[in-house]
Amino acid sequence: MIRNWARGLNPSLYKVIYSSLSTLTVMEFYRNLAAQLGMEPSYRKNDNFRIIQEAINRLALEKRQTPVIIMDEANYISPKILNDLKILFNFEMDSRDRAVVLLSGLPQLNNTLRLAAHEPLRQRIVMNYDLDGMSKEEGRRYIQEKLRGADCTQTVFEENALEAVLNAANGTPRLINKLCNASLLVGNSRNLNFITADAVMQAISECELA
Repeated sequence: MIRNWARGLNPSLYKVIYSSLSTLTVMEFYRNLAAQLGMEPSYRKNDNFRIIQEAINRLALEKRQTPVIIMDEANYISPKILNDLKILFNFEMDSRDRAVVLLSGLPQLNNTLRLAAHEPLRQRIVMNYDLDGMSKEEGRRYIQEKLRGADCTQTVFEENALEAVLNAANGTPRLINKLCNASLLVGNSRNLNFITADAVMQAISECELA
């Protein structure tokens, strides 16, 4: 979702860097970010720190582009990397904002940021937005739009099957996708004309065992 949003940014104004590699070590994080900024990574942390800051300054001052660094699955990021973020993106003693950093993750991320050790980073967060799960009506529309996007105009899911998917997914789009895909596979294996609640329940069981 956040990646699709980023694609809509004007490339002449913004340099988007997206990463879902949230379980990296500190050194791997520095090297990966330097490489995505188009620089040759070093094997020393302090050199990569300098390389990254110079690359961001060059984008902001020379090319008039704002780097937008998106860190997806951020709830898995190590505390050491979170500690470094406040230093890495500190320009002129915090008097200049040269880049935008977006941390996207599950609700556990908020719990992590509330820890006293991360208070300096939390104070630098300009906006914190919690995305609630979809309502059942929104979930139904979401599934219908997905089917229309696949050029499907006929009824695929029985009403009680949709209800079973939405109850199990609890408003999470990723789970809705997963359960719908699994249900379609079950329906295909059974040669069903429509996806039934029983097929959905089998799909849910298989997803839980996977």
